[in-house]
Amino acid sequence: MNISTLGSTVRPYQSYVYAYPHKTAYRPLADRPALRELWAAEPKDALSLYLHIPFCEVRCGFCNLFTRIGAPEGLVTAYLDALERQAGAVREALGEDARFAAAAFGGGTPTFLEAAELELLCDIAEKGMGADLAAVPLSVEASPATATADRLAVLAGRGTTRLSLGVQSFVDAEARSAVRPQRRADVEAALGRIRDAGIPVLNIDLIYGIDGQTEDSWRRSLDAALAWRPEELYLYPLYVRPLTGLGRKEAREPEAEWAAEAEWDERRLRLYRSGRDQLLAHGYEQVSMRMFRAQGAPATSGEDYACQTDGMVGLGCGARSYTSALHYSFDYAVDMREIRGIIDDFVSRPAADFARAEHGRRMTGDEARRRHLLQSVLQAEGMDPAGYRARFGTDPAEDFPVELARFAARGWLDPDAAPGRLRLSPEGLAHSDALGPELFSPAVRAAMAAYDLK
Repeated sequence: MNISTLGSTVRPYQSYVYAYPHKTAYRPLADRPALRELWAAEPKDALSLYLHIPFCEVRCGFCNLFTRIGAPEGLVTAYLDALERQAGAVREALGEDARFAAAAFGGGTPTFLEAAELELLCDIAEKGMGADLAAVPLSVEASPATATADRLAVLAGRGTTRLSLGVQSFVDAEARSAVRPQRRADVEAALGRIRDAGIPVLNIDLIYGIDGQTEDSWRRSLDAALAWRPEELYLYPLYVRPLTGLGRKEAREPEAEWAAEAEWDERRLRLYRSGRDQLLAHGYEQVSMRMFRAQGAPATSGEDYACQTDGMVGLGCGARSYTSALHYSFDYAVDMREIRGIIDDFVSRPAADFARAEHGRRMTGDEARRRHLLQSVLQAEGMDPAGYRARFGTDPAEDFPVELARFAARGWLDPDAAPGRLRLSPEGLAHSDALGPELFSPAVRAAMAAYDLK
């Protein structure tokens, strides 16, 4: 059954495009290319560094991230040891001219690590990889239960500029519905500790579309978040993905599923617009469909780093790395048993095993064009085609005439944008999760469709 469309109406919530191509389009690399060769001709003066921690205290019902619940005794230490071995191999492959313009710790939940372990993680980034965490933007993800004063003190002391707290809802019943056991009182206490730590940028993640959520309860969650005057807010639509807690639900007949999906889409769009308008009324700037930034808030990404063109170096078994010719990572899974196996394999590897790429997808000129267009146009400011022309020697309208004409016909492009600028309309931003997938190449679509979920 294909529910990407319901009748003649495009479904607004198809896929959250945070990276292209998606990991489900990656495949084992038979030649296991050496990282030294992959990075030899790459620009390395403004790289992004990402360290992945695949542990959480609980797994939320909507989560399909590469993470496991808890860690047996000794596993965190073994994982950090493996990260250190990987850092040595990767830095040697990059060479002495590599410079980092931004850094991030993600997961999982990086603050699952205890304070002393977070110090070790920062040491791996600085001493192992050569990233100056005090000089570049450093973003760290956290959960309310793990945002303890001692952990936050370490992060603040090591130069963290942004702390992103996954709250999802300030309404306890909604948190339980999303299989995220937490109490609002504990969330508020964590937010107080974050403010006390003095980290410059606080981001709060919220989710709309939770079962039982109403426009009134959504407004109350937003009001509760706004009371902390966060520099950033991310509003995420709820997705129910295969192999997640919420994904294990009773199957419906096709007709019933179509009706339920259509109603859910309508409700999520209504909540999105309500949340967007509420944040705009409070003086927030819309950066993308999901991201809203307070006026005057500090920048949270390196000014020298551009995600469309610059490389990313990922450490950890769930991290991606990007070169112009290849995107690569380790194997990907959602099922807990599969994840545990991949982590166990990662921590047992000798340093030499980290000097080659094992899973990935090679980037053709067409794929690079699609990635550049996707990561530019999904930002509220849109794209100046001059940068695209300078990189590829062609114009987006020449390369994607059918897609851009379709978007314009649907009212997704802003007719009042500056001459030559490609920018989404408010409705185009609202439909980012439909627009993005329409720019996937046929080859990537086929690879994603053929991926065996595990």
